[in-house]
Amino acid sequence: MHNSSSSGPPAKPRVGASQASEASLKRKRGVFQKDLQHMMYGFGDDANPLPETVSLVEDIVTEYITDMVHKAQNIATKRGRLLTEDFLYLVRKDPPKLRRSSELLAMHEELKLARKAFDVNEDSLANAE
Repeated sequence: MHNSSSSGPPAKPRVGASQASEASLKRKRGVFQKDLQHMMYGFGDDANPLPETVSLVEDIVTEYITDMVHKAQNIATKRGRLLTEDFLYLVRKDPPKLRRSSELLAMHEELKLARKAFDVNEDSLANAE
């Protein structure tokens, strides 16, 4: 016979926490479905993956991002504000993630400078007329 009392403490706190996260996921569910379908196809899945699969991947990605943000916030509490470097610190031991993150941040800066130059040129053209 299986003794249910020897299986350990009940998981009620975890269940409540997961229910809270499930409730927050339900509010935002489906936001990334199309993007994830395209990404999954790009990584070798079917062009039209099962909706259940896309939902599962979305839940996993959302949980990962939420966890990373919470960890970054814990790091940032000592300083008082959340910075990009907090996320880089979290991925420092994963060279591919660190390299890709740095690459995306560099591209973001380049795009910001290009937009700024474009806005300045547009403003000067409008004033010249």
